[in-house]
Amino acid sequence: MDVKPREPLPLDARTLPARYYIDPDHFLRERERFYAGKWVYVGRDDEIPNPGDSVLREVVEESLIIVRGDDHEVRAFYNVCRHRGTRLLTEPESCVGKRIQCPYHAWTFDLQGKLVGAPHMEEGPRFRKEDYPLKSVALGRWDGHLFVHLGDNPEPLEAQLGDLIERFAPWGMGNLRRASRIVYDVAANWKLIHQNFSECLHCPVIHPALQQLSHYLSGENLPATESYLGGLMDLRDGIETLSMGGKSTRAKLPGLAEADRKRVYFYAILPNLLLSLHPDYMITHRLTPLACDRTEIVCDFHVHPSELARPDFDLADVLEFWDLTNRQDWHVSELTQLGLKSRSFSPGPYSDREDLLYGFDRIIKGAG
Repeated sequence: MDVKPREPLPLDARTLPARYYIDPDHFLRERERFYAGKWVYVGRDDEIPNPGDSVLREVVEESLIIVRGDDHEVRAFYNVCRHRGTRLLTEPESCVGKRIQCPYHAWTFDLQGKLVGAPHMEEGPRFRKEDYPLKSVALGRWDGHLFVHLGDNPEPLEAQLGDLIERFAPWGMGNLRRASRIVYDVAANWKLIHQNFSECLHCPVIHPALQQLSHYLSGENLPATESYLGGLMDLRDGIETLSMGGKSTRAKLPGLAEADRKRVYFYAILPNLLLSLHPDYMITHRLTPLACDRTEIVCDFHVHPSELARPDFDLADVLEFWDLTNRQDWHVSELTQLGLKSRSFSPGPYSDREDLLYGFDRIIKGAG
């Protein structure tokens, strides 16, 4: 296998100081910058297929309602009643019907956020229902993916995604449907999850099953950008997909070029979406930073609906492979989190093949 030469990193290229991972105050400042100041991935359009379907998402400790209206449009609102500030919904997934009603004093809002009922409030100069709609949150869509932005006048989602929109159009991500979900609670900083996802030098040691299917030095990375870190890996000869055994009973995704049927693409889309595109399925990892040393990761597996409809559809080979691989990754990320707390730790040198991580660090420090 030919390995392309790498551009050398600066001689002083070192990992980030420990405070970026273990300092609670730094975590809060960083979360505000990246999660309150950027478009944040909150899930998929097909999670709420019908009018009244809703999910709750937490972004920077803000509870948000993502709901499909009677007009089939998806909207996002703060989960806060305009009367006394009570949380309106508590179930992670629900169908609210045609109205969202506060459990405290029964203030009632329609699916567009308009206040339509306020018992014991007499309308007049002091109170008008039209003055108290739910507070909305900017919502953006990309090929089946949903994003929110907590800012008042954010730039369009397309500006943050850049060339990813065109780059991944052949996968038809908006047509894919969720087949399974695994949720992980990882005792590690969210950046360690991104960094581990963005390099495979650890794969021969940590992922022997993966190494049998794709050589850890195969493929290439793109230069890190403010929006994403990413690249591709080639499947070994005779390997059809990443699964237990490397075979697949599923058809290739329609629209893929021949070369993409033999590759896997791994992209960390900042700040919280890990996107894995395979010849026959897609994985999304949605990261929610809970503390400087804790991250919730929701791992969803998506396939073409024609495959999902087959009586003999089976994704067990993929689920077993990735649950194994994920847990290996989370374990070493947790070990790194523990080591960063040591008084003996000092930043270590990067390999020239860790260019994505070095680029990510510069973004985190504000120099990217």
